[in-house]
Amino acid sequence: MSQEVRGVVAPGKGQPVRVETVVVPDPGPGEAVVRIQTCGVCHTDLHYREGGINDEFPFLLGHEAAGIVEAVGDGVTDLAAGDFVVLNWRAVCGTCRACLRGRPWYCFSTFNATRKMTLKDGTELSPALGIGAFIEKTLVHSGQCTKVDPTADPKAVGLLGCGVMAGLGAAINTGGVTRGDTVAVFGCGGVGDAAIAGARLAGARTIIGIDVDDRKLEWASRLGATHTVNAKKTDPVEAVREATGGFGADVVIEAIGRPETYEQAFYARDLAGTLVLVGVPTPDMRLDLPLLDFFGRGGALKSSWYGDCLPSRDFPMLVDLYQQGRLDLDAFVSETISLDDIEAAFEKMHAGEVLRSVVVL
Repeated sequence: MSQEVRGVVAPGKGQPVRVETVVVPDPGPGEAVVRIQTCGVCHTDLHYREGGINDEFPFLLGHEAAGIVEAVGDGVTDLAAGDFVVLNWRAVCGTCRACLRGRPWYCFSTFNATRKMTLKDGTELSPALGIGAFIEKTLVHSGQCTKVDPTADPKAVGLLGCGVMAGLGAAINTGGVTRGDTVAVFGCGGVGDAAIAGARLAGARTIIGIDVDDRKLEWASRLGATHTVNAKKTDPVEAVREATGGFGADVVIEAIGRPETYEQAFYARDLAGTLVLVGVPTPDMRLDLPLLDFFGRGGALKSSWYGDCLPSRDFPMLVDLYQQGRLDLDAFVSETISLDDIEAAFEKMHAGEVLRSVVVL
C-alpha cells in the first residue's frame, strides 16, 4: 500500500520550496523504498528550483542521501529490508555500449524507478536526479542503492551520493592523480575540497587550492591543500607555477564551471598535463582559446561527470577509508538541519558560508 510522508517540493521556477505531503507507492519490479536518514543540500537542488535543469515541475528535491531499505519489489535479489545504503544516481544498466565495453562508469542508460511519487491530489513529482531525498521515504530503482558499512555515520557517508564523490572522482578517477603529482584546484567549495581530499588520498606531493574567499581557503587547508591562493590578490596562474618549480601542475581541476576560471586552469597546468572540468557551466557559456595553444601544450582536457564513479566499486571502498580515519568526510558537514530549513540552507550555500548543510530525519 502507498504511504504518505513529508517531502520538500519545488513548485515552480524560482519559487520558494515548501514541505508537502507526498504519496510514495509500494516498490514495483526492480524498485526499493528507502527510509531516508540524511540528505545533503547540493547546489544541483538549487539548479532544479531555479529551472536550470529542465522545466518538469514540480520537483521533489534532494539526492545526496543515506538511509535504510524498507521494502523491495519483485526481482530484487541483492537488497533486503534493513540494508544501510547510500543512494546514487548512476544505476548502471549493464547492456548499453559503454557497459558492454567494460566502462560502466560511462553508462548511457542508467535506471530510475518507473512508478511515480505524487502529491495528495495526484500531481506527479519529478525526483531530482531520479532520487528525490528531501523526504522521509523515497522510491528509487534498486540499482540506485549501494550497500556500505552499516556502522558508518549516515551524515558523512551520504555525501558520497553526489558532491563529495564528484570531487574525489574528478581527482582520482578522471584526473588520474597519483603519488608524487602536483595538483591545482580552482574553486574550494564542497566539490573542490573533495578533489583536494582525493588528491591527498592519492599521494599528491603538492596540492594548491585557489579561491577568492579566505574562509574557503581555510577549509581547503584542513582537507589537504599544501598551498592556498586568493585569486583576488594574486595571479593564480603565476602562483601555481611558482609552487611547482615554474612548470605548472600535473593535474588541474576546475570546480567552478566558468570560462574565465577554465582559461586560468588551462594555463596553470604543465605541458602534457591534465585539465579536468567538474564545475557545471550554464548553457550560455562559451570558451575562446587559441587553437594553437590546445595543440602546443599537449596533454588531456577532460570533463568529469559524477567523478566518473562506479558506485558499487567506489562507495564501499571510500566508506572503508572513512572508517579507518584516512578520509575525513566529517569535515564536509557544516551543519545539520531539518526539512523545514532548506530555503535557509540554499541562502547559506549561495553565500559560501557552508560546505554542506545536511538534513537529518
